[in-house]
Amino acid sequence: MKEIIRQMALSAGADICGFANIDRFKDAPKGYSPTDIYQDCKSVLAIGVAIPRGLSLVNPQLIYGHFNELACPIVDQILFKLARMIESKYDGYAIPIPSDSPVGFWNETTKTAHGLLSMKHIGVLAGIGFMGKNTILCNEQFGNQITVGALLLTHDLPSDELCQNHCLPQCHKCIDNCPAHAIREDGTVDQKRCREHTYKTTFRNIGTVECNVCRMGCPLKFGVKTKIS
Repeated sequence: MKEIIRQMALSAGADICGFANIDRFKDAPKGYSPTDIYQDCKSVLAIGVAIPRGLSLVNPQLIYGHFNELACPIVDQILFKLARMIESKYDGYAIPIPSDSPVGFWNETTKTAHGLLSMKHIGVLAGIGFMGKNTILCNEQFGNQITVGALLLTHDLPSDELCQNHCLPQCHKCIDNCPAHAIREDGTVDQKRCREHTYKTTFRNIGTVECNVCRMGCPLKFGVKTKIS
């Protein structure tokens, strides 16, 4: 059943798909476990959609910012379609979770946001990637050029194998080169510093992305087999 659903996800437009049984979320922070949203969740399906690698070659301000943002509704549409497919084929329910907004928490003073669930942590637990020092999910094939979404399932499916962490121990490029000095050695990010440096608006109030150094400067940005120096 799990492999059939995986193929359904790929046929619906996902580039990668993984599964995490609910037992992997036993250490999730209070309020951010799948069962806090739906108490009968038995497993979580994670998908990833890769953005074009060419977006790494241009100024991130408008082109990268536009299409990186566009990836979120694309993922949500795949989740919506996939949920319908699963419910049509099997008994039980599939609940799509928004890949980005609406956020579940926002602190205006610290500019700290949390999604309804942490997609990057779901990605790790479902075996589709590992966490880089930049706190961005990195996939072996697509690097950190992915947008992640999730379905909560009432089907008790086994977890996929966790992904090996390929983050280079001696590499600290994301930390050293962050213009806002927002990435900490302990694996956390000062969101206030990051947001105030990264997100601006034009005179017509169009949102811009001024910086993606932590993502595009990573040696594993295109995957494990395409490391850059």
